[in-house]
Amino acid sequence: MYVWTWRRLPGPLAVRVLLAAMLLAVAVALLFFVVFPRVEARLPYNDVTVNGGPGAPATPTARPSPAPSP
Repeated sequence: MYVWTWRRLPGPLAVRVLLAAMLLAVAVALLFFVVFPRVEARLPYNDVTVNGGPGAPATPTARPSPAPSP
């Protein structure tokens, strides 16, 4: 796929590199602004449990503070 795209880009090497970078930037922008917001509701990352899961203590345990150095 990448070879097919590279061969279809017009111009010398510098122009091809610039066009390939622009295509990559457009693809990333399309993902961030169109695709990811639409599928966000279907992803399980919003169901986060910090405390209260099975086997979790009722209250968080505090770490003892380090002893002061003399």
